[in-house]
Amino acid sequence: MNLNKLLPLTETTYYILLALCEPLHGYGIILRVKALSAESVDIAPGTLYGALENLSKQSLIALVAEDAEKRRKIYALTDLGRQVLGMEYSRMKRLVEISQPIIGGAI
Repeated sequence: MNLNKLLPLTETTYYILLALCEPLHGYGIILRVKALSAESVDIAPGTLYGALENLSKQSLIALVAEDAEKRRKIYALTDLGRQVLGMEYSRMKRLVEISQPIIGGAI
């Protein structure tokens, strides 16, 4: 599988994968993304569950537990998801490194 086809990630997808470096349920993901993004990214439940379904289909995340009583599904990053997250981090880091000497403190 060519992992570069999965890149670039959207900002929301990046934060979801980053949040899932530790297993979380849906509402926990929403709160973690909000905290990681300093409240600049606020994911609606419908958006989140659509994203979780897509990320599961791509094998980037997996359902690791289900609490039927509380109706919570707990997701975690897969090894493939961790690899894609790392690739995206490296891609963005390179962009910053290339841009820094050009933009510098001008912005």
